[in-house]
Amino acid sequence: MYAVIQTGGKQHRVQVGDVVRVESIPGQPGDPVVFERILAVGEGASTRVGGPTVEGAQVKGTLVEQGLGDKVLVFTFKRRKNSNRKRRGHRQAFTAVKIDAIEG
Repeated sequence: MYAVIQTGGKQHRVQVGDVVRVESIPGQPGDPVVFERILAVGEGASTRVGGPTVEGAQVKGTLVEQGLGDKVLVFTFKRRKNSNRKRRGHRQAFTAVKIDAIEG
């Protein structure tokens, strides 16, 4: 059984036992997490698709890790203007969640 959840403006397809990296959620490792914005749930012919969400469906998980992703370099450049070359880095915060149960 799988579910499609929406969190942090992104959609993730999850199954029981998966560890998913989502946008940062407040909490400490070991805390329970419940996703209530479920867009689809089921398997094969018994898949239920919400419009926009599936009523009564929940995905429960456990917060595993809080961290920062890999550094992404951002380089801006304007030709013939050496004063406008800028190099910056960015590390996006994430939360790793282990999916424990899909209800619905």
